[in-house]
Amino acid sequence: MAKEDRERWNQRYRAGGHVARAPSDALRALGDSLPRRGYALDVAGGTGHNALWLAERGLEVTLVDIADVALAFAGARARERDLDLRTCALDLERDPLPTSPAADGRYQLVLCLRYLQRELFPAMIAALAPGGLLLFAQPTVTNLERNDRPSRRFLLERGELRELAGLDRDQLEVLRYEEAWTERGTHEAVLLARRAAG
Repeated sequence: MAKEDRERWNQRYRAGGHVARAPSDALRALGDSLPRRGYALDVAGGTGHNALWLAERGLEVTLVDIADVALAFAGARARERDLDLRTCALDLERDPLPTSPAADGRYQLVLCLRYLQRELFPAMIAALAPGGLLLFAQPTVTNLERNDRPSRRFLLERGELRELAGLDRDQLEVLRYEEAWTERGTHEAVLLARRAAG
């Protein structure tokens, strides 16, 4: 399945899905709360529109995706702009998240926007350095009231993000949590949380 997924996404990017895009609205809205130094991990970040924005702000970013074509596009854009970007082709359903170049292998920021793999939350939290931030955003089932896509299997249930991130277990301090309609007309759950320092 991983090979089929990789080829499907590569075909999509070859067909024009690699067009440079602006960074996510959620990312830009929270930009003042995010670190500008250290290491960041962009999970399932495609062509790197979010990763490149973070790198421009001073972070050393590792971009992970299944599609080689998307990663090659992101890498070329980073070289053109002399940005610090590592790319890593991974099947996130099978492969572990990469470690950062830091001595402890962890990140000051882990970003996962519009990619839902529920089993990945423990690994994303574990990848955070003490005091590191997790930024996650994904449409919820309420989105179907106005939009046909994404399909229900890629949508969070109401309140589900709190449970997935283990917000009742004191691993993360919530800095921002909301489920609301965006200016683009999608209904999304957005979480920005800090890993406990201990």
